[in-house]
Amino acid sequence: MFKSDATRDDLNVQHVGYGVLVSVENTRASASSGDDETLWLSPDQLRDWVSLVELLSTLPPAMDAQLKRDAGMNSFEYHILAVLAEAPDRTLILSELAPLAQGSLSRLSHAITRLERSGWVERRSCTVRGGRRAEAWLTDAGLAKLEKTAPGHVREARRLVVDVLTPGQFAALGDAARTINAALTAGPAECPESTDS
Repeated sequence: MFKSDATRDDLNVQHVGYGVLVSVENTRASASSGDDETLWLSPDQLRDWVSLVELLSTLPPAMDAQLKRDAGMNSFEYHILAVLAEAPDRTLILSELAPLAQGSLSRLSHAITRLERSGWVERRSCTVRGGRRAEAWLTDAGLAKLEKTAPGHVREARRLVVDVLTPGQFAALGDAARTINAALTAGPAECPESTDS
């Protein structure tokens, strides 16, 4: 990004562009004064942010690779099967399934087509509140595929995440993930005042 470390030092910018070397006091003063200045990450926050970005860049592909290698499906398709397995009659309207599987209707439609070719899901028409809709049904073969795939997927989740953390770390990670997910579903908001000490 920069021609040299000297240029980086001159601009006072840290390596990933999320932080500059500022004191916590300056960050708090800027936040409380209502200035529109960027609230740069502290060195500790930057270290943790970079770790999170690296995790988000490496963990999903690793989990995906295990599923593709062992089961011939990707994580999104696996989640579709898992959500359908827990639904009443193993059936959901596509517009209800999409957010539960964490995807758009378009992405879901393409994935359902692939799953249909494998015989794991059937797309059917249904009437809901007087309108015609499409629904997905997890077939017996799809349920059997999920039951066969799940143990290897759980082993990989344990190997890469659960078993490398202490129970306390894993609980804290789950807590943090739920908090971030809630903020994501709430939409954009003002940055809260820092509580660093």
